[in-house]
Amino acid sequence: MTRSAGSGEVDLVTLEILWNRLIAVTNEQAAALMRTSFTPIVRDIGDLSAAVFDTRGQMLAQATTGTPGHINSLASGMRHFLARFPRATLEPGDVLITNDPWMTSGQLNDISIVTPVFHGGKLVGFFGNTCHAIDIGGIGLSANGHEVYEEGLQIPIAKLYTGSGPNETLFEMIAANVRAPREVLGDLHAQVAGNQVGADRLIAYLVEFGLDDLTGIGDEVLRRIALIRRSSSPS
Repeated sequence: MTRSAGSGEVDLVTLEILWNRLIAVTNEQAAALMRTSFTPIVRDIGDLSAAVFDTRGQMLAQATTGTPGHINSLASGMRHFLARFPRATLEPGDVLITNDPWMTSGQLNDISIVTPVFHGGKLVGFFGNTCHAIDIGGIGLSANGHEVYEEGLQIPIAKLYTGSGPNETLFEMIAANVRAPREVLGDLHAQVAGNQVGADRLIAYLVEFGLDDLTGIGDEVLRRIALIRRSSSPS
């Protein structure tokens, strides 16, 4: 069977190459994040997730480092990002953020960053990551809180960056509500940098293989995953 990556016809050898290269891109994304992180919990322990998504917000590949709790919540959390900022409203330079525990990883210390990737003026995919922030204010990591408002700063889904630059008000608000602003803001910048490395590698990947976006390869990967699930489920 042959199916091409751009139109749905891609042979098995090409699919294997495209798939493994896409995983390698996410590994570079995660490596850049860890190298530039300010805190040991990310830099040394790897308490993070890093992944690439198609334009519909479906996860196609994830870095081989990271924690299942972060990976799975990031995969499901993408639909909340796209509900708040539909694809048609996104522009080059946008970077999205939230630590809403009902939409990402379940605690305020876990901050998710999502970066839409544009190529030739067209949205071609997303990179996302979730990292455990060293501090988010409030009572810290304690079981003594009676409600979520005691646990620290809550960041609704918002734009951390736009094409015109950083959202300075949001950066200042975060810095004013945490005990270690240098480390927390440093890790936010590392998360943004990791996604940008992924975006740069993805554009090179699309150019190298003559792809318009991730739709074709994504459809094929997801189709095969569905086949594996069906074949392994109890009859």
